[in-house]
Amino acid sequence: MLITFVKMHHPSWNPLFEQYEFDLEQLYTDNCERYPPKECVFNAFKIDVKEIKICLIAQDPFHNPGEAMGLCFSVSKECKIPPSLQNIFKELQIEYDNKFTFTHGDLTNWMTREKMFLLNASLTVKRNQPASDMGVWMEFTNDAINFLSENNENCVFVLLGNFAKNKKKFIKKTSRVIEGVHPSPLSARNGFFNSGIFKKIEEKVGKINWQN
Repeated sequence: MLITFVKMHHPSWNPLFEQYEFDLEQLYTDNCERYPPKECVFNAFKIDVKEIKICLIAQDPFHNPGEAMGLCFSVSKECKIPPSLQNIFKELQIEYDNKFTFTHGDLTNWMTREKMFLLNASLTVKRNQPASDMGVWMEFTNDAINFLSENNENCVFVLLGNFAKNKKKFIKKTSRVIEGVHPSPLSARNGFFNSGIFKKIEEKVGKINWQN
C-alpha cells in the first residue's frame, strides 16, 4: 500500500513515515463512509516534533458526519461540541474561573499556537462504528508516540482514561507523563472534574493559552 505524503506532515516526522506505506485511496473506496476527510487524516502531524509541548492521546475520531478533523477531541466549528470536549471546556472553566469562553470545538489553535500534538490512536473511523479502523493504525500511532518520546524529551504526555494510560509503555521519560480520568460523560464526575489536570500540565510546560 502506498501514498505520497506531500505536505501531509511536517518533515521532522519523515524518519517515522518512511517506515510505513498507506494507501488512503484504497482505504476510502471500500464502500464504507470514513472520517475525517482524507486530506485531514494526518493533520496532527503538521507540527514540528521538536516544538511539541504537550501530547494528548485519545482513541479514535468522532464517528458522526462532519465532525472529525484529524485532531483528537476536536470538531469543525460548524459542529455541535461533543460531550467529552464539553467536559474538557467545563474543567478549564472550573480551574481558571471562567477566564476562557468556548463557542466552538475546533482545537486547531491548540496545535498551531500552543504546540499540542492532538493524536488519535486510530487516525480514521467508519461512520457510526467506533474503533473500526484501529487495526489499520495502531502500530503506526504507537510508533509515533515512541518517536516523539525519543526525539523530544521536554514533551508532556497527557493520558486521560485507561485506553490512553496503556500507551505509557511507549514513552521513554515517564516523569513527563500526567495521567487522569477520561472526560467522557460516564467518567468525568468520577475524578476528571475538579482534578486540576490543566494546571498540572502548566506546572510542567509553563503557561498555556487554553482559548481555542
